[in-house]
Amino acid sequence: MRRDRVLVVEDEDAIRELVAFHLEEAGHHVLHATDGEQAIAVARTEDLQLVVLDLMLPKMDGVAVLRELRRMGRVPVIMLTARTEEADRVRGLELGADDYMGKPFSPRELVARVKAVLRRTEPPVDSLQAGGVLLDLTAHRCFVGDREVSLTLTEFGLLQALMERPGQVLTRELLLEKVWGYDFYGDARTVDVHVRHLREKVEEEPSQPRLVETVRGVGYRFASA
Repeated sequence: MRRDRVLVVEDEDAIRELVAFHLEEAGHHVLHATDGEQAIAVARTEDLQLVVLDLMLPKMDGVAVLRELRRMGRVPVIMLTARTEEADRVRGLELGADDYMGKPFSPRELVARVKAVLRRTEPPVDSLQAGGVLLDLTAHRCFVGDREVSLTLTEFGLLQALMERPGQVLTRELLLEKVWGYDFYGDARTVDVHVRHLREKVEEEPSQPRLVETVRGVGYRFASA
């Protein structure tokens, strides 16, 4: 499954790299731009799912970039700026920004907002199917082959997170964030316990998992083949 492509437009290297690092850790593919003109050039050539856009930029400020992005299409935009006056926030939102964050900011909160905006703009998905497993998201039911298995809410969320990105390794920390919430501060070993329970229900041989694979020292991935 293709990762969401997020363009980070920020002229301060340290901030841009910090934002990019956390977005990459959350499973996104990040592109960079250091000024407004470069941002527009990237947007014209790349299929973007979201833009994190600083307001104060060289060559072409964030407001002008946002206005041009809106002429080009409807890619979601989160404004990121040190200017927190109400008039600036209102102006950005009136021009079509989907969200607004002021500096200094929490990287984890920014990642959570990116995910929230992407969820709002993605077409709804009724089911996931891979590796002989069917996950009915509407009816909240799970089938392995022709057998229905009963999953807890947490097990269902864990399997959904893995099946949404088959073949991609998800760290324990990312799974905690996706399934338990970005404000959950529990032990990452919590994931291991629930993965073990999940395997007991969906794997033919839980001790030799075929579907939910362990990537030692990193996390887990759903093997669709």
